Formats: sequence, structure tokens, C-alpha cells
Amino acid sequence: MNDTTSDPLDAEAIKAKLETLKIEHRDLDEVIDRLIEKPPFDQLQLQRLKKRKLGLKDQILKLESQLIPDIIA
Repeated sequence: MNDTTSDPLDAEAIKAKLETLKIEHRDLDEVIDRLIEKPPFDQLQLQRLKKRKLGLKDQILKLESQLIPDIIA
């Protein structure tokens, strides 16, 4: 088994990447809100931003799951 949390450097690298992704996700949220505030807006651009935001969320969840130790039942 490969436990990524066994090495503190790996855990710290994951936490740093996680923080970066969360900031980018939050920034995208603000960009989307500003875009919607001023109609007419580019629907294609909005869809691309939302898709990117979902991709970031998936990456965030994946990294967070790596920080949780495996529990053998």
C-alpha cells in the first residue's frame, strides 16, 4: 500500500497545492459572479468558466482524499 500521508513533505506539498486550487476556485467564482452581473454576457465563456471551476473542485476533492489516512476495517 502506498500511504501518501506517511511522508510529511508529501502531505505539506499536497496541502500547498490544495490551498492554491482553493484560491483559484474562489477567484473563478468571483469572475463568474461579475460576468453574470452585466448582461448580455458570453454564454460560451460562462460555460467554460463553470467547467473549469468543476474541474478544480474535482482536483480539490481528490487531493483532500489523499490527506485522509486509509482505515482498514
